[in-house]
Amino acid sequence: MPQPPNSVRPELVIVNDAAALARAAAQEFCRCAADALAARGRFSVALSGGNTPRAVNSLLANEPKDLPWSKIFIFFGDERHVPPDHPDSNYRMANETLLSRVPVPESNVFRVRAELDANAAADDYDRRLREFFGIQIGAWPRFDLILLGMGDDGHTASLFPGSAALQEQSRLAVANWVEKFQSYRITLTFPVLNHGAEDLFLVSGDSKSQVLREILGPAPKQAAYPAQMVRPQDGRLLWIADKAAAHLL
Repeated sequence: MPQPPNSVRPELVIVNDAAALARAAAQEFCRCAADALAARGRFSVALSGGNTPRAVNSLLANEPKDLPWSKIFIFFGDERHVPPDHPDSNYRMANETLLSRVPVPESNVFRVRAELDANAAADDYDRRLREFFGIQIGAWPRFDLILLGMGDDGHTASLFPGSAALQEQSRLAVANWVEKFQSYRITLTFPVLNHGAEDLFLVSGDSKSQVLREILGPAPKQAAYPAQMVRPQDGRLLWIADKAAAHLL
């Protein structure tokens, strides 16, 4: 695994429980949106899959009534290699909990077309990212906010331990074979994550506590987990963890 780039130090916020974590994440989403809209007139965000973002999405759908969704552009940090109506689809979860419940234009939502062949889906997503951000080969998009989770094995997005995508340094999105699932995932790459204006990790539950200690504790293991490779070079790295996940810190 390559070494993390020289970058900002991570910030850590510990909250009481999963509900407080969701509230803090929704507040951070709104803060980042307000800053980006004031500076550039649009807000680009990559959503995360998994269980923790469900509650965040529901809060965003129910509470902030004044978010200008016509100026918010939604992307995904990763996607399972399944059609958009499949129960495992990250897009389906986001659509059910957030996108179908707010007035975001369909043209503002850039889902991964994972019903295609995995490599074709990654190529398509890579192309659409370059078009939206107006960048050429060798340049990187700058998301205003990238939401991330962390698995019990230290993976983030679909960058799993031992997988080929950990070494990718030229593409924005790749089809990554994940051996333990015997399937492909389409994922943003580390250079994209590390050029974000803010990378926000959400970590909940005791099962994450040992890995979180090894990443953020007083004697962190050196590049032992993919999540450690997320170190924005010119941005903010914020971890929000509940007490169950953070109790070993």
